[in-house]
Amino acid sequence: MVQSAILGFPRMGVNRDLKKATEAYWGGKISQEELLAEAKRLRLAHWKIQKDAGVDVIPSNDFALYDQVLSHIQDFGAVPERYSSSNLDRVDEYFAMGRGHQKGGVDVPSLEMVKWFDSNYHYVKPTLQDNQTFKLTASPKAVEEFLEAKEAGINTRPVLLGPVSFLHLGKADRGQKVEPLDLLEKLVPVYVELLAKLKEAGAETVQIDEPVLVLDLPSKTKAAFKPTYEKFAGLGDKIPKLAFTTYFGDIVHNIDLVPKDIYAVHIDLVRNPEQLDTVLSHIGSKTILSAGVVDGRNIWKTNLKRAIEVVETAVQKIGKERVIAATSSSLLHTPHTLASEKKLDPEIADWFSFASEKAVEIATISKAVTEGPASVREALEANAKSIQARATSSRTNDPKVKERQSKIVEADYNRKSEFPTRISQQEKKLNLPLFPTTTIGSFPQTKEIRLQRAKFTKGEITEAQYDKFIEQEIDMNVKIQEELDLDVYVHGEPERNDMVQYFGERLTGYTFTTHAWVQSYGSRCVRPPIIVGDISRPAPMTVKESKYAVSVSKKPMKGMLTGPVTCLRWSFPRDDVHQSVQAEQLALALRDEVVDLEKAGIDVIQVDEPALREGLPLRAGKEREAYLDWAVKAFRLSTVGVEDATQIHSHFCYSEFQDFFHAIAALDADVLSIENSKSDAKLLGVFVDSAYPRHIGPGVYDIHSPRVPTEQEIKDRIEEMLQYLKPEQLWINPDCGLKTRQWKETKEQLVNMVNAAKFYRAKYAK
Repeated sequence: MVQSAILGFPRMGVNRDLKKATEAYWGGKISQEELLAEAKRLRLAHWKIQKDAGVDVIPSNDFALYDQVLSHIQDFGAVPERYSSSNLDRVDEYFAMGRGHQKGGVDVPSLEMVKWFDSNYHYVKPTLQDNQTFKLTASPKAVEEFLEAKEAGINTRPVLLGPVSFLHLGKADRGQKVEPLDLLEKLVPVYVELLAKLKEAGAETVQIDEPVLVLDLPSKTKAAFKPTYEKFAGLGDKIPKLAFTTYFGDIVHNIDLVPKDIYAVHIDLVRNPEQLDTVLSHIGSKTILSAGVVDGRNIWKTNLKRAIEVVETAVQKIGKERVIAATSSSLLHTPHTLASEKKLDPEIADWFSFASEKAVEIATISKAVTEGPASVREALEANAKSIQARATSSRTNDPKVKERQSKIVEADYNRKSEFPTRISQQEKKLNLPLFPTTTIGSFPQTKEIRLQRAKFTKGEITEAQYDKFIEQEIDMNVKIQEELDLDVYVHGEPERNDMVQYFGERLTGYTFTTHAWVQSYGSRCVRPPIIVGDISRPAPMTVKESKYAVSVSKKPMKGMLTGPVTCLRWSFPRDDVHQSVQAEQLALALRDEVVDLEKAGIDVIQVDEPALREGLPLRAGKEREAYLDWAVKAFRLSTVGVEDATQIHSHFCYSEFQDFFHAIAALDADVLSIENSKSDAKLLGVFVDSAYPRHIGPGVYDIHSPRVPTEQEIKDRIEEMLQYLKPEQLWINPDCGLKTRQWKETKEQLVNMVNAAKFYRAKYAK
């Protein structure tokens, strides 16, 4: 028979239960025992959902209180000494690495957190030492959770991040020179020990993820696969059978690195269906193929007919007993269940499938291939009807939008003048000091803000009452910035629920959910809007609040927008129209907003593109260059309609530009701010090497942590930056927006930041 498998399930729970529990624990409102009990309840509930759906292969160890890679760091004894020597218990040590810790005499920042491949999920980066050792913890999480499921009567397949990917995705700690892959011989024995413990616990198979195989790999990483998996193969029955798992791309370019005679190989046939024949011709005569045919990254219903055809293609070549029908990747990137959405338009809701529904889909595909389509006739007929209804719906097409797109000309992508002319006019208009200080956009979203927004949404207060409240919040934000003596203000975005959802709610072509939350990092969840049709802007979206903010400010005020690529990437996009078309539609809508902000007296306009790198195809080549071409054009199309004296800023959630710096430069933004506090300042060397002429604001402290950096720490960061950037280029700002922080720590952080900037301002004025 063809089995069904899921590679991972969302952790947060149907009502963001894990988020609420972890934040309650951090706030001292529940005990550690209560937190762990809630985590166990969620795991059991999620295993039961999959079992009840008829899934054959159910994952365990896919759950994490903060991040799955962080769990591996702790279980493998790869905890940096600054945490392990802090005398924190295991749970608090774990959270200290994820978000920092500043109480009880312990003051440690968090480890670096970066995007998981091209998704909007963030993982904690393994941070390694020159004298690094590894030691398996006495009670490995993978073993504990396997036994937990077993006790509940559910047989699971534990999930591990493979040793090559773990090291490849890691880095040397600051001041260390170690090459992570040089540590492979020390790490593999720890995996062997863990696999043996899983075998002893009763695990028959283990899913071992090696997602880096979809990347262009350096020779050292490539060379690591063969000895590692030969070592595992040589252990025979001493360890469970291994399902070698890849996702988010094709592995054809690295096919020789795939172990030939391993128990099973998983490939993503949603992203790259064309790799099927190559992989089938490579794997051993007994190796099982796990065919990823249900999308783990989007919310559209699976075309069951098409998915069944793909699985049957594999079955025809190697037989039913050697094929598993699976999700393309973990379902971590999808919402929990469509059943929670009581307010969605029924027509549109019929097009969607969330994690719980995808579990049913994968079981249906398995049954259809094993027993024949007649065994699931009703499900197939209903699915075909839904697919056809979406394809023919008038809600997806707007002729006026298409007509406007057809009239775009080359001049629509270019500013009136080059940067030297623009910056001269901007300096006269803005009159900013050396090392100007600003923030990235959002200020803390307090309970009162969320309460008033909820009241307005429910109709409990009028629009006039809500607008008055927002104005009061803006007044407060401006006053705080005056007291802090920042140089360029923001209005703080109190009216905004999310940096993409807020705009989507004001654009045609989008639809919204009420409970479709997806984990971004730690306890941070987002509710991505869904693009269902052509996009346009019926009316101004941010002008009212920005215009008011200008009227009560003594210094320049930034207008804040989310860029077209980020609006696209942080939504669930259409899968029936190329993403370049959707980005262009978003760019035209934002272009109108940028022009209206300028007319309203906004002299600095920030168009954030934190997802630009996230959307970068994982491998170099024609696909990557094509992406960068349309992404850059979309940004320029949205921003170039203003006068030279209007300063365009953009923000990016990364600092590793080396492999596509030409595209960053081509954006032609006057000021770039970048998330940089956890990165090596040497990465800024690319700006020197490329003689980058425009202004840059590398983040000087980490906003993902409540920890308050000292003034001296920020001075040290600025000093590092000045080794690569000219004083007249450098802006001083945090890494990202401050929405998730509390006001107390925010003020303390910004006081230290402003004081550090003033120190250097005085130093260079002499």
